[in-house]
Amino acid sequence: MVKRASTESSRRLQRFTAGTVAAFMLFTSLSLPVWGDDVVPEKRVLTVQSGSSTASVNGTAYTIAKPQLKQGVLMVPLGVFKKAFGSEIRLEGENRVRLLQGSHTVVLVIDNKTAWIDGKKVQLPAEPTMVAGTLMVPLRPVAVGIGAKVSSSQGKLSISLMVMDKEEKQGEGEINNTTGKTRIGNSYYEWSMNYPSWMMVGRGTDDESGAAFNDATGRYYLEIHASSQKVKQSPDDLLERLLKEVNDSGDVVLHQETVSGGTVRYARVISRDVDGVLWEGRQYYANDRVYELYFADAEAVHYKDMDKHAGLLGSFRTTYSAGDKSAKDVSTIVNGLREAGSEEYGIWFGVPAGWEINNKEMLYGGEGEGYLSVSVTSAPTGADSTLSAWAQRLKDWLPESFVKDAYEYVGLTPVEISGVKGQIQEVRYNFGDKWVTEYEVMIQKNGYRYYLEYAVPDGQERAASNWKKVLESIEIDYEVVPENFGRIGEEGYLTDKSKMRTKNSQAYRYHIDIPRYWEPLNDQFEQGSVEYGFAGGGFEIIAQRDVAAEYIVSNLKRYYNEASSASGTKVKLLGVENITYAGVPAVSIKVHQVKNGVGFTTQEIVFESGNIAYTITTTLNDANATDAQKAAIERALSSFELVK
Repeated sequence: MVKRASTESSRRLQRFTAGTVAAFMLFTSLSLPVWGDDVVPEKRVLTVQSGSSTASVNGTAYTIAKPQLKQGVLMVPLGVFKKAFGSEIRLEGENRVRLLQGSHTVVLVIDNKTAWIDGKKVQLPAEPTMVAGTLMVPLRPVAVGIGAKVSSSQGKLSISLMVMDKEEKQGEGEINNTTGKTRIGNSYYEWSMNYPSWMMVGRGTDDESGAAFNDATGRYYLEIHASSQKVKQSPDDLLERLLKEVNDSGDVVLHQETVSGGTVRYARVISRDVDGVLWEGRQYYANDRVYELYFADAEAVHYKDMDKHAGLLGSFRTTYSAGDKSAKDVSTIVNGLREAGSEEYGIWFGVPAGWEINNKEMLYGGEGEGYLSVSVTSAPTGADSTLSAWAQRLKDWLPESFVKDAYEYVGLTPVEISGVKGQIQEVRYNFGDKWVTEYEVMIQKNGYRYYLEYAVPDGQERAASNWKKVLESIEIDYEVVPENFGRIGEEGYLTDKSKMRTKNSQAYRYHIDIPRYWEPLNDQFEQGSVEYGFAGGGFEIIAQRDVAAEYIVSNLKRYYNEASSASGTKVKLLGVENITYAGVPAVSIKVHQVKNGVGFTTQEIVFESGNIAYTITTTLNDANATDAQKAAIERALSSFELVK
């Protein structure tokens, strides 16, 4: 079961300096000439080579960001198409790019293999990716999409295209995304403001709670953040928050005020940062959120110079009208979901907006609100290799890991994902504090297993209502994993609980057998501490030099005695016993505790050998104290041996 900690989103996504704009410009790494006004059809040939920073157009060499291979696909800067062929490039929303060439249109999504060529949905062989501020795209499909021909010779690729129209006179790095729009905003986080002609959409926070904008000259920079806040904030409260942030960053406050008149009340602070740049910060409270604006003008000198931007900043509203055709929506949240997944494993899906996203480990959300975890493993061989055997093993895992009254098997239903049939097992379990409904999606293809676990704690109606939408959003490219991986292991937690592996520590002179299904949290046995976890339990060994076992026991006795005798305590000392363990005298302390509604038993075995004191600690939840789990702990304890 997933246990994770949340982190707060940061403020001021990056410090405003002369280089700020570069992080948001996608296409500045190709230095080619602007073509003239001659509209006579012309054949242009762009030549590039993997790993070479030299490209040529009609034989003339230029410097580019080096094309590179990704998953066997040659990736090039998107800007080569604009400069070589005059293609028009537009950024739509936060991560969607439209490439226009004559009658052809190619729509790309950053970090996603899904694309649209002339309105037809296609799968790219590799996803467009930002590399050092440059958008790299798969050369061949994009070139073919705009009508070009691709040929290769002596390791070089040539892209040829008849260019019929003159290139638009568009500033370097600019993206034409303002046509017909007078306001910009986020429909999910419910804010909007006027859309100035200079505004370019940058990349904000992953969850869209933060957005960033700048202009092509590098003078202006704007950030907008929306964070959940159930406690109502007055303008004075907001001013206090703003001043703390400014002071914490080391900036100098030049002006501060609260504004109570007008449509929305807010706090306002003007400050100068360590680089001498003037910032105006504003905070608003509405919709159970705090909205924060940070605006920088690199040419402002006096704090009153910021007044000239009052029209723009004063247009900010804590509302978004979905029916307003003049408003540009920067939100990519669709039907309450944000896209997530892993290109490396070829799997994509939507997760509820607002959930924390960890694509690297494929963990989403959190225990309190519900979570989604995804894993890809190799299927076992032999009789256990079938989908039905997998489903049965998942079903058998429940009574092995939860006592009778702490789980419920609901049932198994069929599912089809990206053309492959699978199963969904629905179960309920309770560690002691609350019941959780879990949907376990099993898909098997090409010798690999795709497992998605969607958990909904009772009372989390939003997570429950999103389950079907998440399921319907799952897409898997089953060819990706076989291309990228060989054999990648199996589901460790489903391993037979009787199977063990031997571990040794030369530094601390012992060896022990550890159940294979236990998950290593810290398994560096040459260090003083090792730790394993499993469903509802844990196992830890701490070895300390030059510390007396008697001292450790004394401290443990004192702590547990004080805790068990305290008023209203939920700690019960079950017993302190002198035993022989691993052939030496030892003390065993057993305690039952209840924390946050979860009851569990802890045993601590303390002993000494030579100049090393050992403490072995086991914990097991009441809800998970099955015969199988207790037997696994006992096998580990009984296998411990001291060595000379």
